[in-house]
Amino acid sequence: MTLAASETLRPHEECVPVPDAFDAGLWFIGGIRTPWAQRAECPRRGDPVNGPDCRIVLDARWLSALEGVAGKDRMQVLYWMHLSRRDVVRQNPFFGDGSLGTFALRSPLRPNPIASSLVRLLRVEGNVLTVRGLDCIDGTPLVDLKPEFGLLP
Repeated sequence: MTLAASETLRPHEECVPVPDAFDAGLWFIGGIRTPWAQRAECPRRGDPVNGPDCRIVLDARWLSALEGVAGKDRMQVLYWMHLSRRDVVRQNPFFGDGSLGTFALRSPLRPNPIASSLVRLLRVEGNVLTVRGLDCIDGTPLVDLKPEFGLLP
């Protein structure tokens, strides 16, 4: 039994059968180090100003891709919520008497558990980026990094 399949559904939640095969592939390009060991410990949203320092450790093969990143103030971090169920289509986020569709929520339970956080880049040391603003558990796989040109506090 996988971790995702062992999670208990809340009242009013609904699942669907998932496809037999994937449509595409991706590479994890590194990993994320945070102070949170379990989902329940993670903040609902990261705080790019007052949040704890977290580390993004890029696989050494992608080191050249960091050229120019050190001059950026903000980054968009895309990561894979590897412990999440992928079959839930309706969720009960507040343990109430109803539910909402998965695509109306930022919950980690989704068909493709890709998350995005806007973070403040504090420093780059070799293949390690120190940032503030993440909201994922320690050991989360990294999918991509992009400079962010929008507004952050």
